[in-house]
Amino acid sequence: MTEPTRIFHNPRCSKSRQTLELLQQKGVEPEIIRYLETPPTEQELLHILDLLGCEPRQLMRTKESEYIELGLNAPELTREELVKAMVNTPKLIERPIVLANGKAALGRPPENVLDIL
Repeated sequence: MTEPTRIFHNPRCSKSRQTLELLQQKGVEPEIIRYLETPPTEQELLHILDLLGCEPRQLMRTKESEYIELGLNAPELTREELVKAMVNTPKLIERPIVLANGKAALGRPPENVLDIL
C-alpha cells in the first residue's frame, strides 16, 4: 500500500491554492497539512529535503523578517540548526510541498508537482 499524497499547504498563499487545485483537477485528493498550524518534525523536514535534493536555505523564505531577526543568514549555521529554525518558525518554509509516490516537489510553479504523480 502506498502512502497518500500529501501537501504542506497554506490556504493564504496563491501558489499553494493553485497547486491544490491542480492536484484535484488530476483526480488526486491529497492529505492537506496546514504546516503553519502543524509544522513538520525535524525528521520529516530532513526527509523532505533529501527527497527534494536540496539544502535548508533552498527551502527557506529568506525574505521573511524572521530570517534576519533570527540570524539565519549566518553562514556558519549547520543544516540541523537551520532545520530546527524552520520547524520552530514554519513561516520560513517555502510552500507548497507535495509528497507523492516516494518523491517530493515544490509547487513553484504549481506544474512542478505533476512530475511526481
